[in-house]
Order: sequence, then C-alpha cells, then structure tokens
Amino acid sequence: MLTSRAPCGQHRRADGLNSRPFTASTSAPRVPVASRAAERTAESSGRSLALPLPLHMQRCGTLARSSVASPEAQAQHAPGDNHASASESLMSSQLTWPSRSHGCGAVTTADIGSKVTICGWVDRNRDMGGVQFFDVRDHSGLLQVICEPQSVAPEVSRTASRLRNEYVVCVKGVLRARKDPNPKIPTGQLEVLAESVDILNVVTRSLPFPISEAEEQEPPKEDTRLKNRPSLDPHLPAPDPDPTSLPTPSSPSRPKMAANLRLRHKLLRLIRTFLEDRHGFMEVETPILTRSTPEGARDYLVPSRVQPGEWYALPQSPQLFKQMLMVAGMDRYYQIARCFRDEDLRADRQPEFTQLDIEVSFMDDKALQSLMEELVLQVFDQILGVTLAAPFRRISYAEAMDKYGSDKPDLRYGLEFVDVSPAVAGCGFKVFAGAVADGGVVKAIRVPDGKRISNTRIKPKGDIANEAVAAGAAGLASIRVAADGSLDAAKAIKEGLSPEQAAQLMAATGAQPGDLLLLAAGPRDTVHRALDRVRQLLGRDLGLIKPGDHSLLWVVDFPMFEFNPEEGRYQAIHHPFTAPRPDDWASGDYVNARALAYDLVYNGVEIGGGSLRIYRRDIQQKVFELIGLTPAEAQSKFGYLLDCFEYGAPPHGGLAFGLDRLAMLLAGAPSIRDVIAFPKTTQAQCALTGAPAAVADKQLVELSIASTAPPKQN
Repeated sequence: MLTSRAPCGQHRRADGLNSRPFTASTSAPRVPVASRAAERTAESSGRSLALPLPLHMQRCGTLARSSVASPEAQAQHAPGDNHASASESLMSSQLTWPSRSHGCGAVTTADIGSKVTICGWVDRNRDMGGVQFFDVRDHSGLLQVICEPQSVAPEVSRTASRLRNEYVVCVKGVLRARKDPNPKIPTGQLEVLAESVDILNVVTRSLPFPISEAEEQEPPKEDTRLKNRPSLDPHLPAPDPDPTSLPTPSSPSRPKMAANLRLRHKLLRLIRTFLEDRHGFMEVETPILTRSTPEGARDYLVPSRVQPGEWYALPQSPQLFKQMLMVAGMDRYYQIARCFRDEDLRADRQPEFTQLDIEVSFMDDKALQSLMEELVLQVFDQILGVTLAAPFRRISYAEAMDKYGSDKPDLRYGLEFVDVSPAVAGCGFKVFAGAVADGGVVKAIRVPDGKRISNTRIKPKGDIANEAVAAGAAGLASIRVAADGSLDAAKAIKEGLSPEQAAQLMAATGAQPGDLLLLAAGPRDTVHRALDRVRQLLGRDLGLIKPGDHSLLWVVDFPMFEFNPEEGRYQAIHHPFTAPRPDDWASGDYVNARALAYDLVYNGVEIGGGSLRIYRRDIQQKVFELIGLTPAEAQSKFGYLLDCFEYGAPPHGGLAFGLDRLAMLLAGAPSIRDVIAFPKTTQAQCALTGAPAAVADKQLVELSIASTAPPKQN
C-alpha cells in the first residue's frame, strides 16, 4: 500500500540533533506547533508562534564545524534540562549575521594588540574565581577567550558564565599574549580579552554523541554518525599546512571527517589544475538522464512523465558520450562525473559515486598510462608528501592471476603462488592427484619461518583455513619442513608423496628448513580465490606490510571476453567498446583475444581502469555479435555510436579513476563513507533523510506506473 510522507516542516525531531525553536518576537508566547494546521490557526488569531525549524534546516546544518573539541568538552545537557529558555533570553530577538575579522585558528602573534571579531562554537567554559575562560572554535581552529570582571561590563561576564558547550557565539575583543601558553594547539600563545559576547544560538537537545574525539572515548556507532553527520560528525581538527602530517593509509588513527573532506577538495583541485593548466584538457558535462544499456551493472531507472511508459537510466559512466566527443574533435576531455550503479554494496562501494573520467585522441596506451602516472605522482607529492618513481611496474593479467590469484595484487609483500601440479600429479594423495587429473591445479604458498603460524590456525575451522573455505575451496593442506629437510604433514600427504615427488615439491617451492607450505587443490579459479584470501590474511597478520610502503602497478592484457554459463554466451570483461589487441584479432580466435585494457592498482585496490577504444564500425559490430547482440539489437541500443564511427572517428582511448576510493586510501580511511559528505549505508539507504521512501499515489499515477511491492510491516 502506498503512503504519502508528511511535508518536511511537519516532521518531529527524532534524530538528536542540535537545534532550537526561534521567533522574531521574544514577547510572543512559546506555544508548540504540531502541524501546519495549528500554524494557520495561530495566524488567524493574530498570535506569533515559535515554530520548530523545518526538517531540512534541522538536519542539514553546516558542514564547517571542523575543529576538534577538547577532551574536556564532555558536559552534555540531559534531555530534562530546563536551561533552554533562560539561555535563549540572552539572545537577540532578531536573527543576525555577524562577520568575523579572523578565523579562530588563523590569528598569529603579529595580530597581538588588534581588535578582533571571532565567531564559532563554544568548546568549553570554565570559571576561575570570577574570571571566565572559554574556548571558541571554527573551521580553522580553536582560540581561548577571557572575560575579566574589571575589563568588561557585568552583563558580558554574566553571559559568558551561562555559556554551554556548542553554543554559537560572536566575540569581539583585543588579541593579546597568554600568560600561560598552551603548546598543544597552534594558537596556544594567544587569547582574546573579550569586550562583548553575543549568543547567536543555543543547544536545546542532548547531543547524540560527544563532540570530542579524545582517544579514550568509544567511537559512536556508524548509523548514529551518518544520521547526524551534517551537524555534528565533522567537528575535527583544522588541516595542518604540512602535507606530510596528513594521515597515511597505514595510520592507525580513526579518520577525521572534516580533514577527509578537505583532503578530497584538495585532490579535486589538484586534478583540475594538472589536466587543464598543464595538459590542455577541457571539462565537458555529459547527461545524467540517459538510456539504459546492457553489458553493465544494474541501472537506476527514472520513469518519464512526458513520455509515458518510457524510462531514463542514470549513467553508470559517461562512456559513450566521451567517445562521441572524440569524434567531435574535442581531443582531450575530462569530467568529475557522478555515476550510479544498482549493485550490492560494501565498504568501498556506493550506489552513487564520483569518478575522474578521461578520454584522449591520438595517444596509445603507453602514452596514456605515462600521463596518468604523472598525475598520480603529483597527487602523492602534494597530498601525502610522498615521492614516488615512474614508470610503474606492469604485469599481465595472466601473470597476476598465476602468481597472486587476483587482478589487483598487493605487491608490498611477496608470498607468490607456486604451481606444484607437475610435482604431485599421480601421487598417492587423492586430493592432489584428483585435482590435476580433472584439469585443475595444485598451488602452494611458501611461508618462511613457518613456526609463526600455529597448527590450530591451519587445521579445519582455523582462521587461515576458513579463508580458503570461504572462497569455495574444500580446505587447505599444509606441509612443514623440518630442520633435517624432511616433510611434516598429515599422514595421508606424507604417505601419498614419493621421495622423488617430495623432492620435486621442495625444489619447485624453494622451501627451506623451518618453512611452512600452504596448498590448495581444485579448479584453477577456485584455487586462485582461496589462496588470494589466505595471502592477504598472512600479509596483514605476519606484519609483512611496512608502514609507508606504496605499491603502484598497471595490470594489462586482460582477456577480451569471458563465458557466462548462466546466460550461455560470452560477455565483455571490461565493456564491449574496449579494443582488442590487433595481433590477437588478426588470428581470428576472437573469443580468446586479449584486450588493450589496463587497470591501475594501489596497495591491492583498483583505483583506475581504462582501455583503448574501438573506433571502426565493422569491428564494433563484430564484438556486439560475439556477446550475443543481433545487428538490429545493436543498432537499437547503440546506433548513435555506430553511426558516429562512420563520420571519421579518430583512434582514441581513456581511463577513469574512482575518486571516492582514491580519497579513502589517501586519507587512510576504512570506508569510502568516511570521505563522502552524505553517503548511503550498506543497505543503500540515506540515514539522514530516510531515502528511499514512499511517494504519494498521485505521483505514481502521473508517471503511469504502479507499485507491486508488498506493504511493509510496522
């Protein structure tokens, strides 16, 4: 059953955010208003009522509360506190918009003696024998204010004494040197001798979590943070001007939201400057409302009111538009593009995301990769203060899968796979022999100094063995090499390997006394997935990843196609507009051709990927045919692109960086939600606004659609 949500202004606050009722007249009675109907009744009777802030104003407060609260700022108002009316009596009856002369963290010793006006939030307040001290913070930092009774009017001291944490204030006074400097903050040598203190807003609700992020505190739950993110979550330190002080991917500290957003802003600004000023790229916006296309993730669909029964799709990428821009002679295009994919979520995935989209004409894959390496070097230098070397390492897809079981391997540590199938083929251990006989493989990881790993962990139900099982393997076999070079393993393995096979196994793996061999057997894909998970766990658990290590590499020569057994057809691994390697295409073995595709991998995470594109109609139509599209279907879905190719399309190629993911890695954050101002949860919901939500029946009727979803149970 479809239901209509109440208008924004009718929602009651249930999210614990800071807000206050306000009115233009302090003489008017403060009568609660539960609905617009009550408001209209009040207006007709001539009364002035104090209305709750509209929902969008309550929840979407400033994102700029960006300086960390001190550990002392812990005093919270209990829900039953009745200080609000007394505090509000200190405020002006009119809304005011004061202008500050300085940021709280921007004053310096050169400003001593100057009249200053600062605005921000009260971090803490303390009474030292009649002398009031309180700290004010804004996006730039924190600054101490002092009210001396002999220097200010009594009402100023009285106002200062009634401040509470998170009150919004405007302070005017004289900047002077502190008698007791605080070396822990940049402005610790300075303070403001207050001449006036104006309260601009107060806190009338208990905070859902402490603003301070002192290490001894338990972090708030993520759903609480997301629900209150705009107003409360970004209370974090001002950025340090030294880029090397920004968090690195190995930093153990919890990400700071406001610092992450500043890092993201700096990243985008750097990218634009690099592409436009240094390399002549042009930013071109492409449509958000476009048409649905196959060969990708599930689309987000938007019904058309003016074309009943027809649908738009939100773009998964601007792929086809940027290719047509190349045909139009744009030569070097880029866009900070918003993209949408309706797929299962995880820590590094969101339904709406941002990517740096790039397309160029008359540039081969090596030249394009070199240009992107230059950009990445600039990013790491300017954001992290880290100097990297180019060119980056390049490995083929086949090598990556063979040695690491992944097309995005983390090369900060070793633990490469070794194919021991020839050594164990035909042995007496049926698991190994059967896997090879059935066309599968047996691969091993050699772990030096294997005594670091207990038998409990590699036996069934041990955490290491469970990683292999979670990837689909039947289990994980293990062999220890004794001090005398003999093999110590389960009885079935020891008895199943002849002395010659044992020697071949030792030689193939390079095992030494004290080493541990971990082996998986079965279909090649399953073995790769299993040992990849085991390798990643060992890399973390054994401390093989050193702080400050950075691994960047290109994975190239991906297969052009893979077979989809569920649909009984081939599908493109990247997308069907990727160009095949000319030598493979010329052989006529189309389904086994390699693509001119490339992915950029950083510390085991894909941060970018692209390819050279097909720019001839005949080859593009052949690719469509191989993935099961008839000529009529191809023309219906992609005719506008195919037609473009007949107007003199230039050779071109491109790439896209996942900006959310890159910002997450640069900030050392565990999730891309920590570098996005308004992210979705893993259930694709907005904890802040409640989206997605039901809409009125009238809206559905206008769109000529009806909902078949079962009614939700209350």
